Amino acid sequence: MIVQCQKCGKDYEPKRRGGKFCSVSCRVVQHQLIKRGEAWGKPASGDERYLADKLVAVGRSATEALVQVEGLPTAEAFSRLRALVQGWAGVANNSIIEKVQYNEQQEMNAQATRMKRIKESK
Repeated sequence: MIVQCQKCGKDYEPKRRGGKFCSVSCRVVQHQLIKRGEAWGKPASGDERYLADKLVAVGRSATEALVQVEGLPTAEAFSRLRALVQGWAGVANNSIIEKVQYNEQQEMNAQATRMKRIKESK
């Protein structure tokens, strides 16, 4: 079974079930980045995983689009890029995004309440 490295994106065959990284260096670097807060760890829910996958796809399509429009006349390049961005706009009106935002707001409210109680108890 071929999977994609969670650090570098390279396709590889894991040596054990559940393998996430193609090499020790990718695993160590990713965990260091997560520890320093410079990388996003494992998404907490299926919804977040879905969004993370969509963002990766948007990044790939943007890179591919830039390669395709290189050297084209300006008007045609803008037309192609505009169509790509309009396709991404459909993701913004997604119920899953709204659900994740709602859950995030609930967590922030709960944390604010906890902090307020701690201050009041001192």
